[in-house]
Amino acid sequence: MADKTPPKPPQEKRGGWLSRFAPGVRKIVSRRETPDNLWVKDPDSGDMLYRPDLETALWVTPSGRHMRINAAKRLGYTFDGGEYEPIASPEVAEDPLKFSDGKPYRERLIAARKATGLKDAMSIGFGDIGGTPAVAVVQDFAFMGGSLGMAAGEGFIAAAHAAIERNVPLVCFTAAGGARMQEGALSLMQMARTTLAVQELKDAQLPYVVVLTDPTTGGVTASYAMLGDVHLAEPGALIGFAGPRVIETTIREKLPPGFQRSEYLQEKGMVDRVVTRADLPATLGKILSMLMGGRRQAA
Repeated sequence: MADKTPPKPPQEKRGGWLSRFAPGVRKIVSRRETPDNLWVKDPDSGDMLYRPDLETALWVTPSGRHMRINAAKRLGYTFDGGEYEPIASPEVAEDPLKFSDGKPYRERLIAARKATGLKDAMSIGFGDIGGTPAVAVVQDFAFMGGSLGMAAGEGFIAAAHAAIERNVPLVCFTAAGGARMQEGALSLMQMARTTLAVQELKDAQLPYVVVLTDPTTGGVTASYAMLGDVHLAEPGALIGFAGPRVIETTIREKLPPGFQRSEYLQEKGMVDRVVTRADLPATLGKILSMLMGGRRQAA
């Protein structure tokens, strides 16, 4: 008996009709590269944000979240026209304690440098901010949580000395999880050393302005982050010494809403003003001009 099952249509060759209609189009399309990071997840809403739009908004989400940015972006956003002179930080001894917490500290440094392209957490630049010459030092949280170690301490001191040599103000953008545990007491010593550098600025009658960004905690908060003549903060930044969970566990009480956030600290007098990222350069320019009293040192 003959098989009456209708024959199956011929299987379309790989590439489909487009390849047969215009041979070579598929080849061109397949070579087209789409960036893996074209979309960024909003940490608040979970929505996917188009990266070019986020870049245009200075990495501030539609909900107002000021996302963490690297040192290069921070310096570029701060100085007039994004132009500044980089200032190198001094070299320091690496891994003096030969520390290992399951992974040698030296290997952690290598990994952090490879991931960020930075030598350590501090980056320094000199240029004009709102027309006023200034030195800015930026702490990059991406480099081992912006932790304060010997290199970061030397970076801050170098920035302070550069400001004194040029007779200009110092602006510090803080972002840190605290001291660098792999350097032990040598890390804690940086709290005292950076405090002395701030005092040198005051002796030279030069303004020191701090911009607190998310997060600023631990020994950084206990030293140069809270020694400014003026303290600005980005919206929603976490600012404190110990973390909220540690405090709640210690005092066995629920903390108030917004505790340790910029807005709460402004209300309590710990922060002078909360300023959006887009408004920071103009605000800094006005403050620096006022504090310098019209003084301007030639570059």
